[in-house]
Amino acid sequence: MTLIKSISGIRGTIGGAVGDNLTPLDLVRFVSAYCRWLGAGKGAKRLKVVLGRDARISGEMVASVVEGTLMGCGVDVVNIGLATTPTTEMAVTGFGADGGIILTASHNPKQWNALKLLGPKGEFLDAAAGAEVLRMAEAEDFHYADVDALGNAERTSYDEEHIEAVLALPLVNADAVRAAGLKVVVDAVDSVGGVVIPKLLERMGVEVVRLNCEPTGRFSHNPEPIPANLTEIAAAVPANGAAMGIVVDPDVDRLALISEDGTMFGEEYTLVAVADYVLSHTPGATVSNLSSSRALADVTASHGCSYSAAAVGEVNVVAKMKETGAVIGGEGNGGVIYPELHYGRDALVGVALFLTHYVAKGLTMTSLRATYPDYHIVKNRIDLSPSTDVDAILRAVKEHYSAERITDIDGVKIDFADGWVHLRKSNTEPIIRIYSEARTESRAEELAGGVKAVVAAL
Repeated sequence: MTLIKSISGIRGTIGGAVGDNLTPLDLVRFVSAYCRWLGAGKGAKRLKVVLGRDARISGEMVASVVEGTLMGCGVDVVNIGLATTPTTEMAVTGFGADGGIILTASHNPKQWNALKLLGPKGEFLDAAAGAEVLRMAEAEDFHYADVDALGNAERTSYDEEHIEAVLALPLVNADAVRAAGLKVVVDAVDSVGGVVIPKLLERMGVEVVRLNCEPTGRFSHNPEPIPANLTEIAAAVPANGAAMGIVVDPDVDRLALISEDGTMFGEEYTLVAVADYVLSHTPGATVSNLSSSRALADVTASHGCSYSAAAVGEVNVVAKMKETGAVIGGEGNGGVIYPELHYGRDALVGVALFLTHYVAKGLTMTSLRATYPDYHIVKNRIDLSPSTDVDAILRAVKEHYSAERITDIDGVKIDFADGWVHLRKSNTEPIIRIYSEARTESRAEELAGGVKAVVAAL
């Protein structure tokens, strides 16, 4: 598998030949470039970087290489060990650091790992900064410290600080949740969520039934929190008489929910429900990406507020949230961004806000889900030859559907009266990804099929 380089970092599989996988040499090169971008070795200021990782098998090895490289560049390291992505993000500002590195391949299988880079606000690098790090890595524009100026490392944790900050939020009512006497099943896919999510829930007075909560990194099922991978918890929720199931991915920035009967609440509806609660107390703008459900826009309008769409990617959603002053936002993959806490997808704050909303409503999960507009998203793709001019295809599709509402900030999105279709080209393979949504799955497939037919006729 070819190493994947992007503005947010590098990603690849562990083991194998140099150039085909993510190797220690790649780690040294990119960490060295990141340190150079931060300004290590320039001026008298001593830099500090927070380092956190999920529980995947390669994590300890990768963390050792990254920590040593940071120290070699004269950077002090605050190694918070096993930590969620949002915990690492918050720790950057909590420790007054200059940046942060998260070692996680998110929902990818166990053989994958990745290096994700944060700026001084604990947020992912923007496109310009990420491109500059990539340039420096390619040029091997590095600087290493003299022996008397090597960095130091300290090992600590930031879990408690993260949990305390969530519980201190004005819209989180732990007392009300405690009084409800809830039982919840948690599936943390054998990673860091198995430590921090039960701890948060127990602080809120919730009885926790644990599934796959030992952080071994040997994922017991495919870690992407989609229905096909969640059959175990779907059965466990009704079997245990639980109010709901809570599922997180390996780095705990995505939150999926299971209803009391074992059906999926729907990853898209995690953000919709949390936004409904937040807007009912603090009206304001909302943001999600172009491939997220129209249900968020509908719920936002029901509160008399405005919705905006951003290009796909957390950094793009955050930028649009800041631009519009959004009070809540995120991505339809279960990523909740609540700026009252920090600008990053955070399953912990998602859990706390959702539970507060749930007990205030006094409904079952299935009844609560039924209060929201019902949409269905389907995912398709068009395989192309490597020589295909994908941009030309997207331009032609845009022209064909010019009578509809078109958004072209990220591929081409066509908004119809009863649904939408979003086409995006892949950066790693010759395909066009097609997401479509409508009130029924068959209509969503029909909308996508119409666009695919247009492409086929070009």
